[in-house]
Amino acid sequence: MADSKPLFSLDGDPMAAEALLRDVFGIVVDEVIRKGTSASEKVCEWKEPEELKQLLDLELRSQGEASEQILARCREVIRYSVKTCHPHFFNQLFSGLDPHALAGRIVTESLNTSQYTYEIAPVFVLMEEEVLKKLRALVGWSSGDGVFCPGGSISNMYAVNLARYQRYPDCKQRGLRALPPLALFTSKECHYSIKKGAAFLGLGTNSVRVVKTDERGKMVPEDLERQISLAEAEGAVPFLVSATSGTTVLGAFDPLEAIADVCQRHGLWLHVDAAWGGSVLLSQTHRHLLDGIQRADSVAWNPHKLLTAGLQCSALLLRDTSNLLRRCHGSQASYLFQQDKFYDVALDTGDKVVQCGRRVDCLKLWLMWKAQGGQGLERRVDQAFALAWYLVEELKKREGFELVMEPEFLNVCFWFVPPSLRGKQESPDYSERLAKVAPVLKERMVKEGSMMIGYQPHGTRGNFFRMVVANPALTRADMDFLLNELERLGQDL
Repeated sequence: MADSKPLFSLDGDPMAAEALLRDVFGIVVDEVIRKGTSASEKVCEWKEPEELKQLLDLELRSQGEASEQILARCREVIRYSVKTCHPHFFNQLFSGLDPHALAGRIVTESLNTSQYTYEIAPVFVLMEEEVLKKLRALVGWSSGDGVFCPGGSISNMYAVNLARYQRYPDCKQRGLRALPPLALFTSKECHYSIKKGAAFLGLGTNSVRVVKTDERGKMVPEDLERQISLAEAEGAVPFLVSATSGTTVLGAFDPLEAIADVCQRHGLWLHVDAAWGGSVLLSQTHRHLLDGIQRADSVAWNPHKLLTAGLQCSALLLRDTSNLLRRCHGSQASYLFQQDKFYDVALDTGDKVVQCGRRVDCLKLWLMWKAQGGQGLERRVDQAFALAWYLVEELKKREGFELVMEPEFLNVCFWFVPPSLRGKQESPDYSERLAKVAPVLKERMVKEGSMMIGYQPHGTRGNFFRMVVANPALTRADMDFLLNELERLGQDL
């Protein structure tokens, strides 16, 4: 049976395999890169789930298919997928497409190695450390440690685990029995991964003490002090504060200097979730938003967001130089991390992480940085700020658009007030009716495929749009299109 050739298999036929891949790359260039980044094409082609299942023929069968059918399936997958590289995709904190980063992703996938030992990933072990060193320097550290994680949520979770281990190293062996009741602190605007991480690590969501924010969504240091005192009075042991640089909805930056002062007074680990806002450190004009970040113990930073490095590219950076990552997470598996190898075993970085297999996430950022240079990436950040300010000024000129607040980052939050609600702010049901507008417009734009923009309620505020200016290919014309399209879609409301 081992000698029988499976139907349509390309195993053992390198010319056929090469031909298939060339055809696939051609489809990707045409359908994703060329059409997917064209403003004249749709962002998405919406189908209801049952119809989409039938169109894709998702069932996996015992017999294989010919290359022609496989190519057709590639086209179908692309056709019905959302084009996140499209200039009118404003839905998430990531968007756009950098060709050099994509080239790095293609090379990474083709080499298909794991970032755990120098023997199988020599280039990438050295490259990862160089990239992390550069990111740490931008934070303001001349030394330290770090690792690329599978997303900012995991980076945040690692920070909590490291802070706990540093204070109670026995917990690695003894688990929760080695711990008193612990308390960690974050603002009500924090990313939901903080509570998820507390649950996953066995601390429980009740261990997360929520600190008040001001009217702009920034953590209030005085309330942080109050929450720490309250936790101590209740018998809990404070151990970590998670500040945010670039909150998910409002794009707020917590006052890091004041928070660092509180942490210093109480001996607490300071983590900064800069997954969204970290890339502002590249801009000499705007990096003041993160003043004080150099005082943090750990920083989460996602270059796949504002820098367009491509999913996923998430760094956890540490000020620690005591090998805390390896001590906290290491298990010294003898079949992988042999201590008598013929090279420096300190280069085997796999024991720094909870994972075993770990994808290479450094090449796309490294290659993009090589091509753009730090100055090019700085211009990219500054351009995004300039476009956000342009959008705000244009929005103010138009009837029917109302800012939630003046932005300090690239999250432009606003309501579209349709004709039927204009001038009726005093009506008792105004807020309730206004909150229904964004979901209706979202459905219309998605089903037409014209653009995608996120919305959400926030505290006592009803649904409003959150426009994210991140794609480096955006122009003023795209900002104008956004406003014009909302007016067109909502003219009958």
